[in-house]
This record gives sequence, C-alpha cells and structure tokens, in this order.
Amino acid sequence: MNIIYEDRQIEGERLELDGKKGNYYLGPNLTLRRCTVVTRVSARWLHIRQTQFIDCAIEVKQELKNHQDWVKTSLKGCRFSGRLFGCDFGHWPDFADGWEYGALVDCDFSEACLDACRFHGCDPRTLRFPPWPCFTFLNPIGRSRELNSVEWPGRFGGVVVENLHQDPPSTVALTYHAPSVAKRLGTTAEELRSVIEKFDFIVY
Repeated sequence: MNIIYEDRQIEGERLELDGKKGNYYLGPNLTLRRCTVVTRVSARWLHIRQTQFIDCAIEVKQELKNHQDWVKTSLKGCRFSGRLFGCDFGHWPDFADGWEYGALVDCDFSEACLDACRFHGCDPRTLRFPPWPCFTFLNPIGRSRELNSVEWPGRFGGVVVENLHQDPPSTVALTYHAPSVAKRLGTTAEELRSVIEKFDFIVY
C-alpha cells in the first residue's frame, strides 16, 4: 500500500508513519509547517521528494539507516530525535535527482543519536549537534591533515580519519556515536575521547 502526501500544505498536524501500513511518499510539492512527524519506518519504505519541513519535530522511533532522501528536502528550524545511522542532510550538488531542493538551516539535532551522518552545503553554525557520546568533525576535509597527524585508537584512524578526503566536497560536518563506532572499530569511547579533546573543531 502506498500512502502519499503531495501537492499541499499541512500545518500543526501530527503525522504517524508506521512501516506496517506500507510505503510513505512525502512530496513532491509538500510543505509541512509546525508539524510533528513520527516515523516507525525503514529507509526503504520512506521516500521524500521536494518537501519543505518548517519548524517541525521529527521523531525517529525506529532507527533510520542509510537514508539519503534528506538531501532532496528543505529543513528549516526543525528538531530531530531518535537514532539515525549513515544519513545525509543538506545541499549535496549532483547527488541524485532532486538535489537542488536540499537545504538545512537552524536545525537542532541535540536530542538525536547520530552515527556516520554527514552534513552538506550548509552553515554548521546554524545547527545544534548532539552532545557526547556523539561527536562532530567540523570541516572534516579541510582539517583532514591535522586529524591524521595524531594516532587514533583501534581501527578508527585507518577506517575513518585516513579516508576523510574521499567524502564529497560539499561535506561540512560529520557526526559519529562514540560507543557504536568504538565497538565496530576495536576501541572504546573513552580512548576516542582522549584524542577528540585535542581538537577545538570537534564538537562533543
């Protein structure tokens, strides 16, 4: 079953996206203003195109993994909560059809748990990133030489830091969840933090 929201404006409503009910399509030509969007759906069942979220609360109740449709979406003044892994936000030129609609400004991720999430083509000074145990590299490509100048614990250096230059040029920030990445890469959150604390361009 396909559940479609398109060609309209919705204000002040609560949208419950439940994966048990089918595919959800948000857009094209959809504006959500001051809405609460509650999603319990995997990335494969959530499709967002040419949608504006303005002053919305986006509550992720089921971890959203590897969801790139946010870069085809305008997000302004929105608040995120819940777990997101491998997601991209913002303005990523030439990524895929609809990239020109991607925007991110004045959004708050402080209540979210982000891991391996990237922010593109936006001003990170307008964003609130999640606090420790998450941590965020600002300007990771431009700072990659400095980040590679120190020894990182486990496989974090070889897997993450050495490959920062391969991220898209539009990448302005990159967020990880320390306990999760430590478990994947053979270290601990405490060992990671001991290195993170050396840099003033890592937010934690």
